[in-house]
Amino acid sequence: MTAGWMTEDVVQFRDTVRKVFEREFAPLEERWRRQHLADRSVWRQAGEMGLLCTSIPEAYGGAGGSFAHEAVVAYEQGRALVNSFSINVHSGIVAHYLLAYGSEAQKLRWLPKMATGELVTAIAMSEPGAGSDLQAVRTSAVRDGNDYVIDGAKTFITNGHHADLVCVVVKTDPTRGAKGVSLLMVETADLPGFRRGALLEKIGQHGQDTAELFFDGVRVPAENLLGDEEGLGFRQLMQQLARERLLIAIGAVGMMQRAIDETLAYVAQRQVFGKPLLAMQNTRFKLAECQTDATITQAFVDACIVRQLEGTLDVPTAAMAKWSATDKLCRIIDECLQLHGGYGYMTEYPIARLYADARVLRILGGANEVMKELIARSMERQV
Repeated sequence: MTAGWMTEDVVQFRDTVRKVFEREFAPLEERWRRQHLADRSVWRQAGEMGLLCTSIPEAYGGAGGSFAHEAVVAYEQGRALVNSFSINVHSGIVAHYLLAYGSEAQKLRWLPKMATGELVTAIAMSEPGAGSDLQAVRTSAVRDGNDYVIDGAKTFITNGHHADLVCVVVKTDPTRGAKGVSLLMVETADLPGFRRGALLEKIGQHGQDTAELFFDGVRVPAENLLGDEEGLGFRQLMQQLARERLLIAIGAVGMMQRAIDETLAYVAQRQVFGKPLLAMQNTRFKLAECQTDATITQAFVDACIVRQLEGTLDVPTAAMAKWSATDKLCRIIDECLQLHGGYGYMTEYPIARLYADARVLRILGGANEVMKELIARSMERQV
């Protein structure tokens, strides 16, 4: 990344972050993948190294940076193939829900501990019967005195196994559709009625602690509601999802460049018919196509980062970045794996891990088909 939004300070931060991911975390990925989750201690380590809550104000324990610093972390984590713990969810999503909608007491209570890694966070949106359609969630929260009582189940929850604090999408009034959705912050430690399911077996991202969460009469203080009143959850989600989708696109760009770099190194040394595979025209043309697609995607994502920094990034544009970057990523990885031949199918090669890990990016954060529908609706309004 050499975009105009990268100031000297951000470039220095990028260099440090790259070294941290490559030297400290990437060597642990193989073990994390075998045990199906990262070590809990990695969160404290990430906090000590300044990777968490980079754009949260110093008054709440953050680093006081901007979205540019978040973008660097997302890109370098994707590039390093370190996906066994999600800083995007923790710092880029949950922390900003708290910053935007939390009370002063909530911010002071949770954000400093999130910045140090003492608290690990997750956001619980998806349910067995509700994925991209957030209005269809069935997990309920009924007011009972000074508490809410939560009943329901969530699935595909990133950071779900380690999470100490979960932002849960609930229905506080099932008769009001989107206006009946609220967000509740749930502290999971020693919480009666709360339990985690087994770690989910996935095609890829084997080190990511993706879990089911169950709520059976879970009592949460009413003061844990995000916002001044019930029914604001859907609006809050819509306001923050553009940020989440841009972070996914940024990580995808990091992964596609890693795929190209790995393939270039492989074909330069791989001998076929007495000469390097890179000497063959088909190889050269395929890599040229991949690098062109990656460069064009990077340029668009850079433009979106600038708009996010300016506060002008809209939902349709973020949707364009998310679906196009993740779609291009999967296409580029497929071409790069093909150039590896049979070795590309072996999991000891990074390209094989990329192939398996990247596929879910076309689904999470809102399926790419939903992204296209959001774009089409914005176009329809212009007619």
